[in-house]
Amino acid sequence: MRLGLILSEALSGLRRNLSMVVSVVLVTFVSLTFVGAAILMQMQIATMRDFWVERAQVAVYMCTNISTAATCVNGEATPEQVEEVKAKLEGSALAPLIREMVFLNHEQAYQEYVDLAGEDNASVITPDQVNETFRITLVDPSQSDVLIEAFSGTQGVEDVKDQMQYLDPLFSALTIATYIAVGIAALMLIAAVLLIATTIRLSAYARRRELGIMRLVGASNRFIQTPFILEGVFAALLGSLLASGAVLAGVYFGVDKYLRNRVDFVTTWVDLGDAWLVVPVLILVGVLLAALSAGFAIRRWLRA
Repeated sequence: MRLGLILSEALSGLRRNLSMVVSVVLVTFVSLTFVGAAILMQMQIATMRDFWVERAQVAVYMCTNISTAATCVNGEATPEQVEEVKAKLEGSALAPLIREMVFLNHEQAYQEYVDLAGEDNASVITPDQVNETFRITLVDPSQSDVLIEAFSGTQGVEDVKDQMQYLDPLFSALTIATYIAVGIAALMLIAAVLLIATTIRLSAYARRRELGIMRLVGASNRFIQTPFILEGVFAALLGSLLASGAVLAGVYFGVDKYLRNRVDFVTTWVDLGDAWLVVPVLILVGVLLAALSAGFAIRRWLRA
């Protein structure tokens, strides 16, 4: 009976402040959608980074007859210099760091360039102008600096490149986008909290005579406050469910059906399994914020 009365009071408050409730639902929906997007973006960045870090290589480029580096003053790297680099890589100092090593001669490196650039673009250079290259996969990719330092300034070596440096700008851009989403989400959540508090105060003001009678007959503060808290929780729960639906739809239609088939260089994407992991977080955040803000607002109003 008491539970039925509490629920009827909460539903009555929702009907009386329907426009404010709709505003709370919409603001909560937008803010939690940004929260969900930010979480998924961070999961995508982590997935991509793990995938590429595992496969990223360090490339040691030997001098060609057109190299201009200070270590290439004698022109193309000699077979002795190539063997010297190979011996150093296979030596006791560097070998434990290396998982796999592949050497590409001029013809192999040129064919790789043709595969990437196409016949038309590759026709402007000849095989002897393409660097002979050692491609090295490390046991621990974070130790690429060791190889870079080991061969910097070595005669016959034009350059040493860590392939992860090409991906770092992409990860940085995605991280900045995540921060922007988090910032917008934080502002919208603040707006949702203020709207919930305002809605609860308006609802309490509209029922001030009923509340006064309830206090006179000895109703406890918890009994009086619970319907108002339920109002805020119900509105936030609706917004959370809408945000969850938007996140799931975004992953299904935006990622699975669109990006996965059009962006070739990204081979690992977040999926619906990841999106479902985000859903409980969104619902929990929405309900907790609503309960806290509504509880604070009604307690403050009753003390006034």
